Amino acid sequence: MESSNIIIIGASTGGPETLQTILTDLPVLDAFVLIVQHMPIYVNKSVRDELAGASKMKVKLAEDGEYLEKGIILLSPSQVHMELRGNRGIVLTNKEKVNFVRPAIDITMKSLKRIPRINPIGVILTGIGLDGAEGITHIKNLGGTTIAQDEATSIIYGMPKAAAATENIDFVLPLPEIAPKIVELVNSGASKKDQPVPAVKK
Repeated sequence: MESSNIIIIGASTGGPETLQTILTDLPVLDAFVLIVQHMPIYVNKSVRDELAGASKMKVKLAEDGEYLEKGIILLSPSQVHMELRGNRGIVLTNKEKVNFVRPAIDITMKSLKRIPRINPIGVILTGIGLDGAEGITHIKNLGGTTIAQDEATSIIYGMPKAAAATENIDFVLPLPEIAPKIVELVNSGASKKDQPVPAVKK
């Protein structure tokens, strides 16, 4: 059974422009890709269209009950949380806001489950607040790899700073280096398929 690359990218203020830069530099990946972008509901379609125009992969707004497909990027719609069921199914919920936002990056990242041969990659980009810090810690506890955008290239260095403060970030990178690192991590994911599932940190 092959290793499953699951990439969860979180962004807030300045995110659409930052995400366009990253997606422009990404090839079609052998990975499941989810994006949680804080945004008002009236820009859902326009942000999706902008990201789709920059990406070599298909970008669509996630729908409740659908399943992840490799090479397709799912963007969380506004006003709902996006959770994973069994690391494959999408569940959209109206649960309470977390970190004052819905969708919350933490909710999506923390819905990942510990299974063999999983290769989770968490990325926190520009934005205000603390959202994503707990999620990054969860991904690290799963044995995943974590990335935060650096201060110099972040429009707002709130969320990346909070994520880095957890000491669970593997790479703090300027924007132009994030896409190449993601590609490197996806390509190396197969090497994890025979490794034991790591113990959860206490």
